[in-house]
Amino acid sequence: MENKDLKCVMVVDEALPIGIITNTAAIMGITLGKHIPDAVGSNVTDKTGNSHMGIIEFPVPILKGNNTLLKELRKKLYQPEFSDLTVVDFSDVAQSCNTYDDFINKISGIPEGELQYFGVAVCGRKKLVNKLTGSMPLLR
Repeated sequence: MENKDLKCVMVVDEALPIGIITNTAAIMGITLGKHIPDAVGSNVTDKTGNSHMGIIEFPVPILKGNNTLLKELRKKLYQPEFSDLTVVDFSDVAQSCNTYDDFINKISGIPEGELQYFGVAVCGRKKLVNKLTGSMPLLR
């Protein structure tokens, strides 16, 4: 699929402190970059001759949600209709861990329904992403 046919969005709980919001978006963005590396453009050079690493070739709006909306969105994303989408979630469990091993151990003992999502990122065909998030407002 060409990048022009893709859309990525991040939906973040607007009630979180700004530091947690930015951390959530950064972590989800790094994870998306790993799973959709073709979305990142080539390195560029400015007029001075300095090189700058390539960035994603299309916008990634950050939308606002709340705890209930995020739980509902994440639940929908487990449905077969949305199985082609790349989904990254970030929860209270992940935020509370200091190491990845700690995260692995903690999350394995918590049912999905008890997770409090701080953010959910979705990337894939525009039509599907819009079906899920098209009416959500931007986080400003």
